[in-house]
Amino acid sequence: MQVCFDSVGGGANPNEDWVGSSPALAVVLDGLSTAGLSTGCRHGVPWFVAHLGGHLMATLADPSVTLPDGLASALERVAAIHPECDLANPGTPSATVAVLRQRYGVLDYLVLADSPVVLEGTSGDHTVITDLRVDEVLPELRAEVEQYETHTSKHREALQRLVLAQRQVRNTPDGYWVAGANPEAARHCITGSAKIGNVRSAAVMSDGVSRLVTEYGMSTWKEMFTLLRMDGPRGLIETVRQTEATDPTGRRWPRYKSGDDATVAFCQW
Repeated sequence: MQVCFDSVGGGANPNEDWVGSSPALAVVLDGLSTAGLSTGCRHGVPWFVAHLGGHLMATLADPSVTLPDGLASALERVAAIHPECDLANPGTPSATVAVLRQRYGVLDYLVLADSPVVLEGTSGDHTVITDLRVDEVLPELRAEVEQYETHTSKHREALQRLVLAQRQVRNTPDGYWVAGANPEAARHCITGSAKIGNVRSAAVMSDGVSRLVTEYGMSTWKEMFTLLRMDGPRGLIETVRQTEATDPTGRRWPRYKSGDDATVAFCQW
């Protein structure tokens, strides 16, 4: 498996995405925005995703370890290195997870929250594996955020109300699941496998990239993969940025940020 990747922050703040790969593994993490609210952790989201990503690469290097077990182990290890922080805080640093691993002629995938894995079949079809449970909770508060332009005080205040409410249902049976301090989240992933002979290429990405198709509607998956082959991950991310620049305040495409952190790992055989 040949993997090329890139990651670009969405603004002046540190990039809260993380990406790593080996000849058999691609991992993308998208740290959850804190919206300026307290997390109970002195380290911050970039620290969390960096350590979680490193531990995930290590645990999943063993093909006998299942993807959920590897994620659970990585979450336990990260929690163990900062016990002085309030890991029971509902806003503790958390991340979405997207993993693709080649193993004995099979491609295993794992998705937790809305960072997708997209498989391009040899016949030109595209299979999208994603977890959109977060979109099913608190629709009224989401709509409130989307009615304001980004970079306004009303938008920021509405976003904080949404994030505070999301934290109350995060990693609960009535809400949605992300990778945080509790390894139980690993038991709520979407997982599956595909025969490697049926896959031409694959993209593991954060939603800061996939929104070009799913939210902006300015590309198809076929066009996205063509762009990845022609211009690579950086070319795709630049296309996302150029698209967002035509709507800097979120009038056409209401969103939480004018530009989100954008990460993609492109896998080919």
